[in-house]
Amino acid sequence: MATTSHQYGLRLFVLSCALVGSVLCKDLQADTHHTIEVSSLLPSASCKHSATKGDAKTSSLKVVHKFGSCASLGWSGPSIKQPTHADILREDQSRVNSINSRLTSKAASVAGPNRVRQSDASIPARSGITVGTGNYVATVGLGTPKRELSLIFDTGSDLTWTQCRPCAKYCYQQKEPIFNPTASTSYGNISCTSSACSQLSSATGNKPGCSSSACVYGIQYGDKSYSIGFFAKEKLTLTSTDAFDNFMFGCGQDNRGLFGGAAGLLGLGRDKLSIVEQTATKYGRYFSYCLPSSPSSTGHLTFGKGTSAATLKFTPLSTISEGASFYGITIQGISVGGKKLSIPASTFSNAPGIIDSGTVITRLPPTAYAALKKAFMEPMTKYPTAPPLSILDTCYNFSTYSSVSIPKVGFYFSGAGEVDLDSNGIMYAASTSQVCLAFAANSDDTDVLIYGNVQQQTFEVAYDVGAMKLGFAPNACA
Repeated sequence: MATTSHQYGLRLFVLSCALVGSVLCKDLQADTHHTIEVSSLLPSASCKHSATKGDAKTSSLKVVHKFGSCASLGWSGPSIKQPTHADILREDQSRVNSINSRLTSKAASVAGPNRVRQSDASIPARSGITVGTGNYVATVGLGTPKRELSLIFDTGSDLTWTQCRPCAKYCYQQKEPIFNPTASTSYGNISCTSSACSQLSSATGNKPGCSSSACVYGIQYGDKSYSIGFFAKEKLTLTSTDAFDNFMFGCGQDNRGLFGGAAGLLGLGRDKLSIVEQTATKYGRYFSYCLPSSPSSTGHLTFGKGTSAATLKFTPLSTISEGASFYGITIQGISVGGKKLSIPASTFSNAPGIIDSGTVITRLPPTAYAALKKAFMEPMTKYPTAPPLSILDTCYNFSTYSSVSIPKVGFYFSGAGEVDLDSNGIMYAASTSQVCLAFAANSDDTDVLIYGNVQQQTFEVAYDVGAMKLGFAPNACA
């Protein structure tokens, strides 16, 4: 009858299929559910190379998770302590808090040239002005001769920086040798009287300093990590054919924080100092990436259109007034098990929305999350529940199962229609006995909606900044 609920209909459908076992039922269930091997939920101890679509592009870099088994490839040095899942999610919440702070207020900068001590190139940095460290790294070349450095790439940050010798105050432990500017014939400090130095204010949220006529930057992230050092120019090499002279970056002399052994950060934001803008003449403000499905797999980061996937679905990019570096998006709805949820349109329009490579878990308005959680739990009643994991409150114990069936989840984007998530983009596994729905609720419906990197896994995510649009194409890496 007309008043029958979607949930009741789904249970009836599952029961009928159990009795009949028809091919038609299996086909229909395949349209609404993912069947997952439980063993695949956990990363492998060995690295699996993905045959990504980015491999054929000359401007494509390999992407790995900074704590995965692929991250040690070609790296040397002492082992870096791995965080627990609770640590990862706690740091993720710090990043989210920073994003909300950045997009809802404009605190006055407390740093200026008169606050710099020339003896150690120290500059006060404003807490929470930038969003923090991400999860994925790509290796680039810096200097002449080229030194390879693995940098965390982050769509929510603008300034690219790396640790530099002599580490006047402090350098954290990284897996590669620390960059030595005196060993490069193409290195040069930027003068504190140059127009480039003044651009640091928008890229870092702090006014630049000056030490012996050299421009000094200071940047602090939401988790209290920071980097302070000299603003400089150097040769940047992305591939065997693509190199850029006079690339502006931070040469860090005082660096502390949760960078997981990476040598620094690659800023993919929209500020003039980001790598996207500094390479705009060649790449036309176009880049894409594919985040692998597991920390034990590889993806890619590609600059320029190249042979972009013909299956890309595009949605408009928007500018967030309080955080111009972020990539704004418009989410219009969510589906579970092939059915669009009845969520008021105002739930998504009352808050800004962004896509962020550095946020792990997608944050939804409480109203939207409640509807998603309820619809997801309905067909999952046969599985035993597990305790919450930090910010994740909908968890299951799959330890006695070889495979499980979970409902598909999709997002509706303005102009792009529905984008069905990969099965790896729906669950977050701490262990087979604690596998959680990989979404979390914001504290308020007006908080920033953030489309996180778990949900982006295996998609080609293309940023056509010149045309102000964002594209999604499935199955771009494994």
